[in-house]
Amino acid sequence: MIQKIALIGFGGVGQGVVKLLQEKESSLLKKYDRQFKVVSIADLYKGAIHHDEGLDLDCVMKSIEKDGTLDHYPDQRGLVRGLSSEETIKQTNADTIVEMTFTNIETGEPAIAHCELAFTHNKNVVMTNKGPVALKKKELEVMARENGVKFFYEGSVMSGTPAIRMPKLTLMGNDFIRVRGILNGTTNYMLTQMEGGMSYKEALEKAKALGYAEADPTSDVRGYDVLYKVMILASELFDQTVTKDEVPCIGITELTEEDIKLAKKEGKRWKLIGTVERTDEGVEASVKPIKLDLTDPLASIEGALNAITYECDISGDITLVGAGAGIRETAFAVLVDLLHIE
Repeated sequence: MIQKIALIGFGGVGQGVVKLLQEKESSLLKKYDRQFKVVSIADLYKGAIHHDEGLDLDCVMKSIEKDGTLDHYPDQRGLVRGLSSEETIKQTNADTIVEMTFTNIETGEPAIAHCELAFTHNKNVVMTNKGPVALKKKELEVMARENGVKFFYEGSVMSGTPAIRMPKLTLMGNDFIRVRGILNGTTNYMLTQMEGGMSYKEALEKAKALGYAEADPTSDVRGYDVLYKVMILASELFDQTVTKDEVPCIGITELTEEDIKLAKKEGKRWKLIGTVERTDEGVEASVKPIKLDLTDPLASIEGALNAITYECDISGDITLVGAGAGIRETAFAVLVDLLHIE
């Protein structure tokens, strides 16, 4: 089976997807009888190229390595340059749109509009962006279903660690009582450093230096990143739509060195925890720092790792640990979604 792909957005993750497809080409064909042809790439800053028969990925990467653009991709018969993202979605022969643009977390745009456009043109969508999934997942799923296409987004929570598909497939038959997790690597890294004696400011600067934190770390340190992931998990595992205004959200900005020291004396450890649970009043969610006993499996998660514990009525507690970010890991999430499109 050959699947034709258009990449909308070609930053680190998009380039990671191309490298992974190059690396795994022969094994994917041998193991799964699957071939993936990248027919289009559209990026606001790097340029856009399309060819109905597929792009030469070696030439794509050579052009990017030269000056960060697609301008040096060699001219050839049938090559089209300069299509916008919208034109790429509407006009090309791609079967699947891989949406990887930077999205406004408040509105989910332009990714939501890209999804809607793809569905109305009968194209599947794979995305790594949590904004559209958190804000408009059910509506987008309905639109995809009505147009007979797929909408997958494994990479929106815990990157390449299967926090969504694993419980839905391998924990079938269970009812989820509570799901709680460390869903942001930046803050977990910072808390680990603070427990080791660093101040909040020092831990943040080190996280920035290592690339864990953005220049503007607000979304991480105030818990907004975890908030959107909690909204996705509530919908996926509890079939409950939770809006951001319904989720109490407290980040780590108010935690002091004294708080950290006191927790250590008590034999506990602070972690920023996103929780979704079923209560007598319904499904409730929260994001806040919690002092965990050291015997709690989440308490042992250090550095930039993520982890999530699924509390199930049959299986009991099951904890999944893995990377919550990273180019290769997120590219893997894209690959897994592509493999699930039949």
